[in-house]
Amino acid sequence: MANERLVYIVDDDDSVRRSAAFMLRHAGFKVEPVESGVAFLKLAKAVERGCVLLDVRMPDMDGLQVQQQMNKDGINMPVVILTGHGDVEIAVQAMRAGAINFLEKPYEKEALINAIEEAFARLENNDLKEMAASEAKVRLAALTGREQDVLEGLMAGYPNKTIAYDLGISPRTVEIYRANMMEKLGVRSLAEALRIGFAAEADNGSKE
Repeated sequence: MANERLVYIVDDDDSVRRSAAFMLRHAGFKVEPVESGVAFLKLAKAVERGCVLLDVRMPDMDGLQVQQQMNKDGINMPVVILTGHGDVEIAVQAMRAGAINFLEKPYEKEALINAIEEAFARLENNDLKEMAASEAKVRLAALTGREQDVLEGLMAGYPNKTIAYDLGISPRTVEIYRANMMEKLGVRSLAEALRIGFAAEADNGSKE
């Protein structure tokens, strides 16, 4: 049941914790606000399994360090990363480390709910990751060479301007390729596109 699904909101900013908690409670989720990554890691092994809304910029331990420690400690909870505007490179690192999605602050309620719903779908169906890996190459094959170039730039964490410079095209043209790439992949967010790209990489690695 939706009201039994638990979300840990790990952020050092009290206003962010309260805002996210309000939105999620109204959407039927159970919420556990946590004021730091260190505090979350102390309680994580002994608490009910759920999803983690994890801020990337915190004192003592940032979100990436918390995520790395979760992996080391075997804390298997889906992670949605919260980033500031322009922190795409950090978000990409987090997704390479296994985060399900990322949200840029300020985010819309609908984007937050969708990301958390997707995280719970992953929690409840571990096969989703394998399915994505098996389908990724087929889906990427629909892209043109330029669209694949743009996706590779995004997977490296580069902003549109840097990708444009590297490819010798305008930022506006990158935006067009990016929109076409997302339409062909059937995704609504950059995070979804990145997951397909990473799944294909993982598939390549497993066959080498």
